[in-house]
Amino acid sequence: MTIIDPLTFPPGFTWGAATASYQIEGAAAEDGRTPSIWDTFSHTPGRTRDGDTGDEACDHYHRYREDVALMADLGLGAYRFSIAWPRVQPGGSGPMNQKGLDFYRRLVDELLEHGITPWVTLYHWDLPQELEDAGGWPARDTAARFAEYAALVHGALGDRVRHWTTFNEPWCSAFLGYASGVHAPGRQHAPDALAAMHHLLLGHGEAVRAIRAADDQARLGITLNLYAISPADPASAGDLEAARRIDGLANRIFLDPVLRGAYPDDVRRDLAGISDFGFVHDGDLQTISAPLDLLGINYYSRHVVAAPDPDAPAEPYWRAPTSWPGSEDVRFLKRPGVPVTDMDWEVDAPGLTETLVRVATDYPGVPLYVTENGAAYVDSRGTDGEIDDADRVAYFDAHFRAAAAAIAQGAPLEGYFAWSLLDNFEWAWGYSKRFGMIAVDYATQERTIKASGHRYREVIKRNGLAE
Repeated sequence: MTIIDPLTFPPGFTWGAATASYQIEGAAAEDGRTPSIWDTFSHTPGRTRDGDTGDEACDHYHRYREDVALMADLGLGAYRFSIAWPRVQPGGSGPMNQKGLDFYRRLVDELLEHGITPWVTLYHWDLPQELEDAGGWPARDTAARFAEYAALVHGALGDRVRHWTTFNEPWCSAFLGYASGVHAPGRQHAPDALAAMHHLLLGHGEAVRAIRAADDQARLGITLNLYAISPADPASAGDLEAARRIDGLANRIFLDPVLRGAYPDDVRRDLAGISDFGFVHDGDLQTISAPLDLLGINYYSRHVVAAPDPDAPAEPYWRAPTSWPGSEDVRFLKRPGVPVTDMDWEVDAPGLTETLVRVATDYPGVPLYVTENGAAYVDSRGTDGEIDDADRVAYFDAHFRAAAAAIAQGAPLEGYFAWSLLDNFEWAWGYSKRFGMIAVDYATQERTIKASGHRYREVIKRNGLAE
């Protein structure tokens, strides 16, 4: 009999799963919740696949106890969820909505009763519509409103919640929301996108400062969606330049201000024709770079880029040219023979190792967490009712190994959160894409743990996987 050594993670490694409020909660108009930009966007014809909205989603607002029981069944040590700003502070200013806060209090209590550590994300894209009407993230005042909201939520939940993430993927909020317009609020103006980027980061810094002043035990961080970036031809000066530009816009324009207190000089030069960065006021970068206890990294794929080609076709979705201000002519390539998910994203697990090691090397001193990693695939249910999502199982296994490889190379990785706990509303794709380890029948709201969920339970129990 062959003995297989376990691939073991460090003691105390956090294993969790993640969701987002608008994607799962539903109850969009209940108990005082008012519209967010995603309510408005999804109800605008032509904005989402099949006109889907998050009005009901997974009905988690009413079914959270069932969902927490499923988390416990999987053996999750932590659950990363977001607060719906318009549920707890309708309109984005003024007093808190107690009914909305009570939902999150019940959820946190339920998690703690099942031995699951709550990880709160304060903003996962659902800006109150009133704040967008007042200018949205391109307006500096929105950062101040966010800091006030963050302090109020911490005041309500901070006695039971230790882990706080300010923003999820500010790149998406800024560049998909205000440059390409494929996400809410659907605006297309590159200068606004850059101002939004800065004010998102400013809101992060101000929120960290406010919560830190009230609670020296809180663990505070931000979650960035980072990518491994490769030139199509490493021997091509043009492709290397394309990789530099996209690395600047995808990664360094967020990492540098948060962890070094400055925007990269080369990226500012790239963007000089769009913005003079006049939105940066004295003291802003000091605020933005307030010391953190953790950095969340969302990783899904690698970008392979090439020099401009006037005959090349436009790229779809998040790679749309207008999502990359100042680098609209850079080409994003798909490599022949590389498998892709149902989102048409290449599967590149070594890119996770590369990203974690790069951050640990270039920005040392902050503990790292993979706060999202997962894959959409078309699932099929067998005659026995089971869902054998073998592609997703293979995806997770490859990325677990990539995470372990990063730890072996010195990356201070302390946890991993699978995306996603549940099939859910996948933003502009509506309900057409499924990322969950747990299937949701949207007609009946029945939940079914997929093979990937059962596999994750084994990994968590073992704190590792077999070679």
